[in-house]
Amino acid sequence: MKVLLLNGSPRENGNTTIALQEMVRVFEENGVETNVIQLGQEDIRGCLACGGCHKTGKCVVNDVVNKLAPMLEEADGLVLGSPVYLASANATLIACVDRLFYSTHFDKTMKVGASVVCGRRGGLSSTFDELNKYFTISGMPVASSCYWNSIHGMKPGEAAQDEEGLLIMRVLARNMVFLMKSIQLGKEAFGLPEKEKPVRTNFIRKVTL
Repeated sequence: MKVLLLNGSPRENGNTTIALQEMVRVFEENGVETNVIQLGQEDIRGCLACGGCHKTGKCVVNDVVNKLAPMLEEADGLVLGSPVYLASANATLIACVDRLFYSTHFDKTMKVGASVVCGRRGGLSSTFDELNKYFTISGMPVASSCYWNSIHGMKPGEAAQDEEGLLIMRVLARNMVFLMKSIQLGKEAFGLPEKEKPVRTNFIRKVTL
């Protein structure tokens, strides 16, 4: 089994890294292969809304997003890790994941997703909710822990002192392993859930006065 972990922090050895590495240790103890990608200092622009990916199957902006696409397709689980800035995720991570999810057309159903957030004090819950929406729009089960998936720290290294936060990361990783293995058994026994033809609607209606 494989898990892709995306670190949105611009600090390579910051507090978000501490949280993700705590998960990595648990994954590796359970025989799960991990791939941690540092994104915070990458030059990643937002979606151009050009629709080019519908023609080519990949984003027209040929950067790290297209390199991540086959990694995500191969992975059984995805972890999005972000520092919290003004009650939201790192903008570079959001730009990356917006394009990664939109431009890739392979089925993400039953890949297990988890978001991890790190901040000094507040805004973690809203960032946690923000990141989870990528999973819930894609048929991906969301892994939970014994508390919201957050860890606290301001200066680099401070998160290592958050014993509860580290526990949350370990429990989250174990729960992800259980879900991924259970889903694999379920796919072998029953296959994936039946698909229906998509129905697309909008809120624009012609009104006759």
